[in-house]
This record gives sequence, C-alpha cells and structure tokens, in this order.
Amino acid sequence: MVTIVDTLSNTPLRPRHPEKANRPDSISPAKPSWIRVKAPTTRGYADTRNIVRENGLVTVCEEAGCPNIGECWDKKHATFMIMGDTCTRACAFCNVKTGLPAALDAGEPEHVAEATFKLGLAHVVVTSVDRDDLADGGAAHIAATIRAIRATCPTTTIEVLTPDFLRKDGALEQVVAAKPDVFNHNLETVPSRYLSVRPGARYFHSIRLLQRVKEIDPTIFTKSGIMVGLGEQRHEVLQVMDDLRSAEVDFLTIGQYLQPTKKHHAVMAYVTPEEFSNYETVAYTKGFLMVSASPLTRSSHHAGEDFAKLKAARDALAR
Repeated sequence: MVTIVDTLSNTPLRPRHPEKANRPDSISPAKPSWIRVKAPTTRGYADTRNIVRENGLVTVCEEAGCPNIGECWDKKHATFMIMGDTCTRACAFCNVKTGLPAALDAGEPEHVAEATFKLGLAHVVVTSVDRDDLADGGAAHIAATIRAIRATCPTTTIEVLTPDFLRKDGALEQVVAAKPDVFNHNLETVPSRYLSVRPGARYFHSIRLLQRVKEIDPTIFTKSGIMVGLGEQRHEVLQVMDDLRSAEVDFLTIGQYLQPTKKHHAVMAYVTPEEFSNYETVAYTKGFLMVSASPLTRSSHHAGEDFAKLKAARDALAR
C-alpha cells in the first residue's frame, strides 16, 4: 500500500489524503514534451517564497503543486490560499490536504494585505479551501480579506476564486458585497465526470452561483475554468461553454489535468496544443470576453495580464 504523505509543510509526516490511501494506484500515460516545465531556481522565486513565509501565508501554488510556480513566483505573482491548508472536500484531482481544518485566523486578512503590498501586486488572486464546517462556508472571511486588501492597496485589483457555498444561504451575497473585481468559481470538469472527479459538488449549483453574481452586481467580471484529460468528450466541453455563456460568464480557462499522485484520478488523455487552440477559437465565437486555453493554463496563471485584456474587451464592446 502507498501512503500519500504531506511533504509541503513543516508539520510531522502524516497522510495528506487519508481518504485516498487505500485506493489502488491509477497509472497515467507518460507526459508529452509540451508539458515539461523548468524547476524554480531564480532569485525572484526565492524572494516571493520568503515574503509568503514571513507572513505565515499558504499559497495554492505550493499546495496544489502548480507547474507554473517557477514562472509566476519569479515575477512575484503568488495566489494566496486563505482559511487554512486543509480542505473539507476530497476531490479526486486535487492535491490540497483533506481533513478537519483548524479554526480561522482572524489576522489572516491583514497578513494577505501586507504581503500584497510587499510584493507590489497590481492584481492579486485570493483562493481558499472548501470550509463546509463553517456556517457561511467562510464567506465573511473572504469578504474581510477583500476589504483588507482594498484598505492597504487601494489601486490593486482583486480576483477571488471561491468555493461553491453549497447549502450556505446568504454566503455568496457577502462576497459579492465586498466587490471583488473578478469573481472566479471553477466548474473543474464536465457534468458526466462529477461523481468520479468532484463528488462533493453539484454542476448546476455552480452554474447558478456564477449566474447569481451577475444578477447581484453586473459590473463584476465572472470567470470559470475546467480541466481536460479526465475522460470528457469534446461535445461535453462545448456544452460547458454554452452553459457558462447562459450564465453570462466573461472569462473561460481550460487547462490539462495533471495527476498529483498515483492515488489521484488518472490522466485519461493528454490534449494537444492544437486541440487547445481550437477550444479557444470556439469559445471566443460563443461570446466569452477572454479565453485562456493551453496545456499549462491554470486559473491564476497570467491573471494580471489577462485582467487588463478582459477590461479592454469590455470597453471595446461598450464603444
């Protein structure tokens, strides 16, 4: 039996995904040449890591094992993951730890704001673990973090990548009232794969969540993303595009799923760069203001540059 061990934190060795420990190994095909990335070794990467450590913060870049961490951190771009490093969900694709989370850190919003200032971020991305243990799913904490960043860095634009707040009445409204510039919530995969990939979530609830943001505040950009290579069919990806456009989502990201460990869902296929390019073309024809589709696309990759393009696209439509 293989035990998945947490090697990313300084705590004593323990199962990182206890719910996956007894699963048989899932074998993925070898990575193609277009997936390769360089190991992070630059001074900029080290500086970003030090700022993150000094403020006692968690990043999804590390916790999820993002392949773009070297590139992003070299530019002092980090995605902060708030409300702890332990998630109450057990998605088959995700490398974030699962279990019972600790209590919220009331000082975390200020720490995130301070790190945003030290990194000199013009655009910051804040995500979180799922906190099904909290009455509001952590919505008030997310809103407090937005307000803290606004107070410390008034010119910084803010993007939040939120949980689905399933069965948390009034939670979404708290986050929208704090007025992030971009509200992101990922669908992750097509509906037919939810039971095996994202069993704790509900596809149409997530679609409705994104639609509700626009109903409450049409000025907020909405964003969502999926992974491919999990066994989905092309026509299902196109249907997801239509569902998101029906919810008036502005920005779509599509990236290749990469297996964190052999206990996670296997990669069923590596989608070629040409196929990603085709998805991007089709998505633009369906009306998205911004599309990012490539093997290494992730929700927060190039988020600042993409936000500028998103604003420009909206402005062009308004003229």
